Amino acid sequence: MAPLRAAELVMFERAGCVWCARFDAEVAPIYSKTEESRTVPLRRVDRDGPLPADLARIDPDAFTPTFVVVDEGREIGRIRGYPGDAFFFGLLGRILTSLGSASGRS
Repeated sequence: MAPLRAAELVMFERAGCVWCARFDAEVAPIYSKTEESRTVPLRRVDRDGPLPADLARIDPDAFTPTFVVVDEGREIGRIRGYPGDAFFFGLLGRILTSLGSASGRS
């Protein structure tokens, strides 16, 4: 059994995904510099490849991109699709609020 990871933002993507490319242009270059990235670093997973063992209990969804906040192997929340940078960060903020509640963090 693979060791559990700390909280992370898993991005399920696939080659040729237009919305993934838009995320790459608008958010990916700055994400590592955000407060959100310190809480949930971005991890990219190819939707069409084999699912990593530590994500076996997470449904990657049929749509790309799908962003899933995972904490200790458990799904905390997800964003289906890429709704633009402002909506992305707003939705992610809501999930992170629930992550703090779920794990006892503040």
